[in-house]
Amino acid sequence: MIRSLFTAATGMEAMKLSIDVIANNLANVNTVGFKKSRADFQDLIYQTIKAPGTTSAEGSQVPSGIQVGLGVKPVAVQKIFQQGDFVKTGNPLDFVIEGDGFFNVLTPDGTVAYSRAGAFKLDSEGRIVTSDGYPLEPAITIPTNTISTTVGSDGKVTVLQAGSTSPTEIGQIQISRFINPGGLQAMGKNLFLPSGSSGEATTGNPGTEGRGTINQGFVEMSNVNVVEEMVNMIVSQRAYEVTSKTVQASDEMLQTTNNMKR
Repeated sequence: MIRSLFTAATGMEAMKLSIDVIANNLANVNTVGFKKSRADFQDLIYQTIKAPGTTSAEGSQVPSGIQVGLGVKPVAVQKIFQQGDFVKTGNPLDFVIEGDGFFNVLTPDGTVAYSRAGAFKLDSEGRIVTSDGYPLEPAITIPTNTISTTVGSDGKVTVLQAGSTSPTEIGQIQISRFINPGGLQAMGKNLFLPSGSSGEATTGNPGTEGRGTINQGFVEMSNVNVVEEMVNMIVSQRAYEVTSKTVQASDEMLQTTNNMKR
């Protein structure tokens, strides 16, 4: 009887985590470059009262035995790096990666972080930076007398300067791939850091060695599907509710036992 109370409690805790993950997904439905998360669960250990395959007193074999599960536990909150929808903006500093790969961004402590969010800006020095002022790595600086900026699918950045009739190449955008992007560590601000699970970044030009290509004037929206998340929320909510009913049923059974008289 007491076992069921604790087993049900693990289920309620698991569903609470599931709702937390869904809430974060929905909160970022309009975040450029956001990748949704999914909570994964597995059953806990089993209390073996009678092991399957043991021999009974009559010499026959027990076909299934008696094993009682002790609940559920969360084992992972995995990022799903499915590509989001592209939205045309016409902004020359908005880029999307069509295919696999991440933009390289230099953080203030000198660490290279990785991002799918391509809504870039210019800082006071003319560098292409994120909304937090983190520059692309390698850094690309737009000259002050630039009339127009063009980024090719291969990442080459060219500008047309005042008084010139031909464009000038000023830099090369590089992108990075990981063998297991699901193992990247999310650090907020649309940035990820490598971990022992993700493997090391392999950096190179867009369109080479399986890397995606760059499209200028577009942004990649969040890959969160609102309808799917709403369905998941209903499923998690109902699972939480029915598990709480198990707690209530166990409590009522204990109450019945306490009220028994000779």
